[in-house]
Amino acid sequence: MKSPFHVMIIPTLGCPSKCHYCWSSDERSPVMSIETVREIAEWLKDYRSDQVTITFHGGEPLLAGAEFYRQALPILSEGLAHLEPTFALQSNLWKLTPEMAGIFAEYNIPIGSSIDGPEDINDTQRGKGYYQKTMRGYEIARANGLEVRFICTFTCRSVEHREEIFNFFLNNGFPLKLHPALPSLRSENPKEWALEPEVYGDLLVYLLDKYLENLGKIEIMNINDLCKCVFTRHGTVCTFVDCMGSTLAFGPDGSIYPCYRFVGMPEYVMGNVYDHPTAEDLAGSDAWKLMHAFKDYVDRECAGCSHIRYCRGGCPYNAITPTDGEIRGVDPHCIAYKRIFDEITDRLNEELYGSADMDMEEFCSPFAGGTKPGIMAILRVMATK
Repeated sequence: MKSPFHVMIIPTLGCPSKCHYCWSSDERSPVMSIETVREIAEWLKDYRSDQVTITFHGGEPLLAGAEFYRQALPILSEGLAHLEPTFALQSNLWKLTPEMAGIFAEYNIPIGSSIDGPEDINDTQRGKGYYQKTMRGYEIARANGLEVRFICTFTCRSVEHREEIFNFFLNNGFPLKLHPALPSLRSENPKEWALEPEVYGDLLVYLLDKYLENLGKIEIMNINDLCKCVFTRHGTVCTFVDCMGSTLAFGPDGSIYPCYRFVGMPEYVMGNVYDHPTAEDLAGSDAWKLMHAFKDYVDRECAGCSHIRYCRGGCPYNAITPTDGEIRGVDPHCIAYKRIFDEITDRLNEELYGSADMDMEEFCSPFAGGTKPGIMAILRVMATK
């Protein structure tokens, strides 16, 4: 079950890799001090009473070094013990050492990393040598008992090799989680690598079909979440919920943001932990008001959409940063979301109501009766895990 409260700590926005489509790294970024970690723990302990998940993100969080985590993890774990904190890390793994891996293993920290497919495809868009450096870190992580899952970013170029990329994850036994490349805010040509929404929609339907063809052999996490959204009528990941208040991010200097994607953007600072702001103080910030204005916009403009309850207009970052903070529309990937939600809904309705003579064995098992697996089969597989 996902935590109702998610905190992201960004030790630095610096990153040693130079991915061509990156939208967030900053080589000039400072590294968070341990004093700031103490302030975060002190501030969080009375902010909410929900169980909390704390993810170290970046930039590249491993640039903070082993000593940072040796001190930070006990501070957070002990200082927030009443919130039963769990931890996670998102890293390209280049800087992972056996020493660091041992520290993370003490706290059972799962790691999310990034690989965009086979080495040649990956390095074309992430930079020469990226694949080998990440896989070296992966081997260190696995040798220390750490769970690693990879995120695959599809760009307008790599999507042309979607079958090869899918087979890479299938053949290596890697679960697949994907992101569409966003327009880069730091590029002279922001859309050079970006995946267009229509193409993203096609990709999601393609992966739904490939998942069903290979059910039991691979896990496609996005498809799981999308199917669960439709079935439960509720968003299950941050893209498809009103995330304001349930997610916070802390920049290297202790600044508080609505989400890690906004870290480093001064106009989205809601406060700073050193000032010990109250929840009311955060709610009075311009960034908080803007996020809620987006929610109101979605309620108004998407009221007639059959998916509004579990889509919620998509990601506010995607919607408002390209327009300099003006609310002119929902997440541009709405086209893709609607495409895949429609597809899942139509197939699920057909499975549940389209065949009057379906027997109980076929309904209860994803593979029984010789029938082709469908949406219910995905949901049943998820339920058994």
